[in-house]
This record gives sequence, structure tokens and C-alpha cells, in this order.
Amino acid sequence: MADPEEVNGVDDSADKKQKKASKHDSGAADLERVTDYAEEKEITSKEITDAANMFEEKRNKENEEKLAKERELQKVHVRKEDIELIIREMEISRSKAEETLRVHMGDVVSALEALTN
Repeated sequence: MADPEEVNGVDDSADKKQKKASKHDSGAADLERVTDYAEEKEITSKEITDAANMFEEKRNKENEEKLAKERELQKVHVRKEDIELIIREMEISRSKAEETLRVHMGDVVSALEALTN
């Protein structure tokens, strides 16, 4: 019978060495691709600064809108008796009762309905 490493006159051990060498090379190529990908994904400090500025601008805009809304609500006239009624009936804090009444433009019935729903 023929030598197991020699089939049809071809040395099988040479094939195995070539495959082993090619596997090693492909591993290096894979590592290179991963390294390239990581380099592409790096974030520059300029991008970080731009993102931070964008979030800060958005937060400032939201704060300005909130302050404007609060100023508008402070202009709404509410009666002390209405606030006391809401506090007594709904058992909530004075600030919550006053805020709800102002949001509903001083309409005690609307405020009470909103608090019960």
C-alpha cells in the first residue's frame, strides 16, 4: 500500500504546510481589517466638542421655553378661594393647586377635572 502522506504521487505534507502558512497570513489580514475599522471609528475631539455644544444649545433652548411658559402662567390671575378649594378637595400641595389653576386660566372646574383624570 502507498505511503499515507503520498497520494497519487503528490506529497500531502507539503499541502498541509501551505494551508498552515495561508491560515497564518489570513489571520494577519483579518487583524489588519479590524485595525483599519477601529481607526475609521475613532472620534475626533472636534466631533466631541461639536456634540457637546449641540446638547448645550438644546438644553438652553428648552430652559428658555420653560421660563417663558412660567412667565406666561404667572400673568394668569387666580383667586385665593379657588386655590383653597382645590387644596381642600384634592388634598394636594398649594404649589400644585396654583399651577394647575394657572394652566387652566383660572377656571376652577377645568382644573378640578384635570386633577381627577
